[in-house]
Amino acid sequence: MTTVAEASVTTPNDRWAEPAPTLEGPVPRSLSMVDQLALWGNLGVSLLGPVGAIFVLAPLGVAPLSLVAAFAAVVIGTALGSLLLAASALAGAQTGAPAMVLLRGLFGTRVSFLPTVLNLLQCLGWAVFELVVIAAAAEQLFPGHVHWPYVIAAGALTTVMALRPLGAVRALRRYAIVAVIGATVYLFAQLLRHPLVSLTSGSWSGFWLAADVVIAVAVSFAPLAADYSRHSRSGRAAFLGSFLGYTVTQIAYYTLGLLAFATVVSSQGDAQTHLFTAFLAVPVGGLAFGILVLRELDESFTNVYSTVVSIQNLRPLSDRRILALVIGVLATVLALVLQIADYQSFLYLLGSVFVPLFAVFAVDYFALNGRRRWDCSKDAPARWLMLIPWLLGFAAYQMVNPGSVSWWASVWGSAQRAVGFTPPTWMSASITSFAVAAAATFAVGLLARCRASTDQVGLGTV
Repeated sequence: MTTVAEASVTTPNDRWAEPAPTLEGPVPRSLSMVDQLALWGNLGVSLLGPVGAIFVLAPLGVAPLSLVAAFAAVVIGTALGSLLLAASALAGAQTGAPAMVLLRGLFGTRVSFLPTVLNLLQCLGWAVFELVVIAAAAEQLFPGHVHWPYVIAAGALTTVMALRPLGAVRALRRYAIVAVIGATVYLFAQLLRHPLVSLTSGSWSGFWLAADVVIAVAVSFAPLAADYSRHSRSGRAAFLGSFLGYTVTQIAYYTLGLLAFATVVSSQGDAQTHLFTAFLAVPVGGLAFGILVLRELDESFTNVYSTVVSIQNLRPLSDRRILALVIGVLATVLALVLQIADYQSFLYLLGSVFVPLFAVFAVDYFALNGRRRWDCSKDAPARWLMLIPWLLGFAAYQMVNPGSVSWWASVWGSAQRAVGFTPPTWMSASITSFAVAAAATFAVGLLARCRASTDQVGLGTV
């Protein structure tokens, strides 16, 4: 059996090394804590954060939250989601395995193909979303109002970054983070010049519904974390770099959106257009906004590269460079023909899939001492039982919050009525899902130990 230690072949002294073309090559260990703070700090900065703040202020189906309640939902939701992200990053650093290969130890190689396919869909979806957002922002930043050149330019730059992923991470540390901090501070200062509405005017009843949106965004990066942390110089650097970097900046950018919607931006109609227009309207706003538009490329880059690495779990000998070209072109084409729609429902769906998945992973790897037996080899045996906690957690999420896609919500509404369950407004779908999946994982682990003890007793009698 190929163990964790055997899978982690490294080249620690080559600071300019890039990942091998296939999964069977060496794993460079060149990313410092500062590199990872910059990477995850930049990933927490997103134009989708301020836009998504409207879903925090006004969760679907409940009264709008007060600013205090919305800010608390952002802080708590980000911290909870970032813990799962950081746990995944830590395991990637310890094993040297990319995220979907890491799941071979949880499910076995062939069963890991199921979450791999789901991750492919979510990574490609996020890449397309990001290219659309970049193009929409660029249309407002530069005259002409032509959409397609911006999509193609963003897609080309994204693909180039995906071809040299570790070089892109180092470039973010050197050139992006200082400019982003300056632009962020400037936009905060400009928004705080306007009078705020009452901080306490509004409801707390949709608090956990709002927090679930924020949790889902953070957790959506958990299936990507090990793709980068496997190149970390230490587990500590991977954990702290991902948790601190992402937590601080996601909180900052959701708060920026809350301030914008509470001061100068209308929540009626196209919230994205209103928000971008407001940023451009402040003095020298074009420069600050332009920095954020260029920085958005790291979001599309990480999703394209993680799509590539996920495919390598299915086909380990595929050349990541060829895959990066193919996925980059595909994402660009889709961004040319698609527009952002049902964004909130997309976030809820991501949360319902990946929150329980990484609850099962965290419990089995860390709490049940799975690291000692973790098998990331191509022949890792199937562990079908581990699908049960994941499916139970997924079902628990849907019973609490089935989202807003009508036919999907109708199915789970029928299930709620069948068992006589009406979710209270204080119940978090993410926390409920995590708790159910974690408890079920402990139960499955206990069952496996009992079976192992019985087998040992049987062998002893023979």
